[in-house]
Amino acid sequence: MFDNLSGRLQQVLKKLRGEGRLTEENISEALREVRMALLEADVALPVVKSFIEDVRSRAVGKEVLTSLTPGQAVIKVVYDALVALMGEANDRLHLATRPPAVILIAGLQGSGKTTTVAKLARFLREREHKSVMVASADVYRPAAIEQLKVLAGTVGAAFFPSTAQQKPVDIARAAVEQARRSGSDVVIIDSAGRLHVDREMMDEIRAIHAAVDPIETLFIVDSMTGQDAVNTAQSFNEALPLTGVILTKADGDARGGAALSVRRVTGKPIKFLGVGEKTEALEPFYPDRMASRILGMGDVLSLVEQAQQSVDQEQARKLAQKISKGKGFDLEDFRDQLQQMEKMGGIASLMDKLPGTAGIPEAAKAQMDDRQTRRLIAIINSMTPQERRFPDIIRGSRKRRISAGSGTQVQEINRLLKQFGEMQKMMKRLGKGGLGKMMRDMRGKLPGLPF
Repeated sequence: MFDNLSGRLQQVLKKLRGEGRLTEENISEALREVRMALLEADVALPVVKSFIEDVRSRAVGKEVLTSLTPGQAVIKVVYDALVALMGEANDRLHLATRPPAVILIAGLQGSGKTTTVAKLARFLREREHKSVMVASADVYRPAAIEQLKVLAGTVGAAFFPSTAQQKPVDIARAAVEQARRSGSDVVIIDSAGRLHVDREMMDEIRAIHAAVDPIETLFIVDSMTGQDAVNTAQSFNEALPLTGVILTKADGDARGGAALSVRRVTGKPIKFLGVGEKTEALEPFYPDRMASRILGMGDVLSLVEQAQQSVDQEQARKLAQKISKGKGFDLEDFRDQLQQMEKMGGIASLMDKLPGTAGIPEAAKAQMDDRQTRRLIAIINSMTPQERRFPDIIRGSRKRRISAGSGTQVQEINRLLKQFGEMQKMMKRLGKGGLGKMMRDMRGKLPGLPF
C-alpha cells in the first residue's frame, strides 16, 4: 500500500530539499504535485483540499521560509499533516468493562470480516492475554459458520455453535450469555456482509447491536476498494455507532486512499491493518509510523515489535551460542533464519519498514520476492540431514536429486550454495569475536558508520 503515493511525495520533497531558498511560488508548485498524487491515490477530494491547505498554511509560515534547512522543515510539516489526517495516535480497543467485552464486526460481503475475527481473536489472546469466544451470526452465506469454527480452532479461541436456521439476533444474544457463563473476557460476533442500501439488512445489524450493546463496533473496510470503501464506511457510521475501522488487504496493490480518508470522513479511528492472509497478519495502526513509511523514513519501532513477537528468542539464543563456540553455521541454521524472516512478513514487509530503502530501484525491489525465499526453503528441505550439515558433499548427482525433489533448477541450487558460503564466512568471523574487525573493514564502504 502507498507505493505510488510514497514515491511521488518523496520526489516532490527531494526537489524542495534541493532549493536554495523556499518561496510561496515553489511551495505552491510542489503542493500542486502533492495534490495530484493524493487524488491518484484515491483520497477523497474534500480530504485532499483540507490537507493541502493545512500544509500550505504551515509551509509558508515564517518558521519554514526562514529556516536554515527549509527543505527539511517542509518535510516535517507534511509529516505532521499526515499524522493529523490519520488520527494523531494509535487508538486501542476499549475493553475496560464487566466481562465479557462484546465486539461486533460489520462490513460489506467479501471485505474479509470472518478472517479478521480470527486475526483479532489471536491478537487479543497473544498480545492482550484475553480469553476469547467467537460467534457467527452470518446465516446467509453457505459455510460461513463452519469457516469461523475452523479458524477459531487455529487461533485457540472458543467457538459458540450456531446454525443457519437461527435468527442472527438470537445467536448474538445467546453467544454473549454463554461467554458470560464460561468466564470469557471477550466475545467477538461476526455478522453477515450487507450493503448500506439494503434497508432490511441494515435494520438487522441495528437490532443485533441493540441486543448485545457492544463496547466496540468495528467496521471492516477492504482497502483495495479505495474511495468506495470510505463512502460505505460513512453510510454505516450513520446507521451504527461505529467505534473504529479495520483496513484489510493493506498488503495488496492498494493506492492508500482509504487509509488517508476514512478518519477525516467518518471521524472514526483506524484501529488495525490487515497485512496478509495468515491469522497473525494484523497490525495495530499507528498514524505517526504510517506517515513515516509514506515519506520513506521507515518504521523501525514496528519492526522491533514484530521481531519480538515473531522471532523464536530461544532459537536465536542457541544459534548465537553455537556460533560463539565456533561450531559453525549450517544449512539448517540458514533455513531457520529464512523461516523467521517469513514469520515477520517476508522481505517486502521488512524493506517497507526499514529507513532509507525508498531509493532502491524498482528493478532491485522486484528481485526481493518472497517466493524466492520459499524456493530456498524448499531446496533445503529436499536435502538430507547430512547434506544440510555438510554442504560440501553436495555434488552433481545430489544436486539433480535435490532439484527434482524441490521442483527447482540445478542453477538455483548452485546460487543457494554460493549465498550460503558467503554467509558462512561472515558467521565464522563473528564466531571468532570478529564483529569489531568486520565493522572496521566496512569503514568507508557504508555511509554514516560512526568511526
